[in-house]
Amino acid sequence: MIRSIDEINDRIARGRAHVIRADEMTRLVREEGVAAAARAVDVVTTGTFGPMCSSGVMMNFGHANPPIRMSTVSLNGVYAHAGLAAVDAYLGATQPSKDLGNGYGGAHVIEALVQGRSIRLHAESAGTDCYPGRRVHTTLRLSDLNHALMLNPRNAYQRYNAATNTGSETMHTYMGTLRPHGKNINWSGAGELSPLSNDPDYRFIGAGTRIFLGGGEGMVTGPGTQHDPENKMATLSVQGDLFHMKPEFIRAASFTGYGCTLFIGIGIPIPILDEEAALAAGISDKELETDILDFFQPGHPAIRRVTYANLKSGSIDIGDRHVPSFPLSSPLLSRRVAESLKTRIRSGNFTLSLPVSPLPHSGRSRDLAQQTPASSVKSQSVYEFFDIKRCIHCGQCVAHCPAGVFSRNENDEVRATPRLCTSCGKCREFCPVSAIHPNGGGE
Repeated sequence: MIRSIDEINDRIARGRAHVIRADEMTRLVREEGVAAAARAVDVVTTGTFGPMCSSGVMMNFGHANPPIRMSTVSLNGVYAHAGLAAVDAYLGATQPSKDLGNGYGGAHVIEALVQGRSIRLHAESAGTDCYPGRRVHTTLRLSDLNHALMLNPRNAYQRYNAATNTGSETMHTYMGTLRPHGKNINWSGAGELSPLSNDPDYRFIGAGTRIFLGGGEGMVTGPGTQHDPENKMATLSVQGDLFHMKPEFIRAASFTGYGCTLFIGIGIPIPILDEEAALAAGISDKELETDILDFFQPGHPAIRRVTYANLKSGSIDIGDRHVPSFPLSSPLLSRRVAESLKTRIRSGNFTLSLPVSPLPHSGRSRDLAQQTPASSVKSQSVYEFFDIKRCIHCGQCVAHCPAGVFSRNENDEVRATPRLCTSCGKCREFCPVSAIHPNGGGE
């Protein structure tokens, strides 16, 4: 049995597509078999709702009067990165408040925007001729922004390691609070509902894939940072319009003693084009494995491999002890994401797209190689009068040099005659990439 994506989208448009959640597909494959499930189902919807620290929003505030090139930007006291254009800034979800500390951060500002609440914008600048403004202090809502794009470098892990702590003191981590002596296990991920677990060969999830993101629509832009397919820990980079997201699926959170993060709902549809797709989408929690890491020991070694069925049971046997296990992700809201996507597809409001570029199947995430810089190493930035390798051939020097040092050849490349240089410095003023060093010229 083979069907095409166009056939499925046609059935969606006519309201005839058979759409079920990934957990429902698991039961169907178990009860009816792969072949029967492949014939019966057009689309399987996945869903995950958990902490996704590597998230944030790119914003454009619009120009103030007088205009300002914002070099420092804070939103409700949380710094955003303003090293972009004049009134663009990127707010990271885990950036802490300069006044309130780790308990409040970028995630809470993003949540407030989605909820339609007012936030405080404070921006400063040294001032320039074209942007003379030096300070802006105002309030705004999401509706006041020109642009608000959720842009997340790493979301939706294929699977995620669980964590415990065998030390004698409580640990506060990105996996939540870990009690001493291994008294609890925290885990994350949606198991059989997880998007990448239902497409382990990345046939349908890649750059260009249309997704449910935060209650709105978005797309996969490629592999996420720390993409680690060789260890079945693939990740996604995603983006979506914040204007269309919903508070139910965007929640700020703060882990005691660690800091803030953003819970995001992500759902991805899996088209059942053949039996291979049906088999992959029929994966169960009993088949999905991960490791429990000991955060107390250096390097966080694995102390036991378990399945998501084990984790979801609420108790894991470690040695002769029954250790309670608790999710950081929300099983309820993960199902709700998948159900919401299912409803949208059934109503004809969400069609499917295949990736324009697949996710990499090889490669693994590496640790930082730390080396102490040698103090005796000197700068290698030794320039001559005209650095042809750095030049972008814009022609500013041709236009403004009073001595005629610079000219263009027949290939539109800029060339220099250093002996004509009078060291007036105008070329240095106008060259945007610092490719000219007039003090090195002359005779």
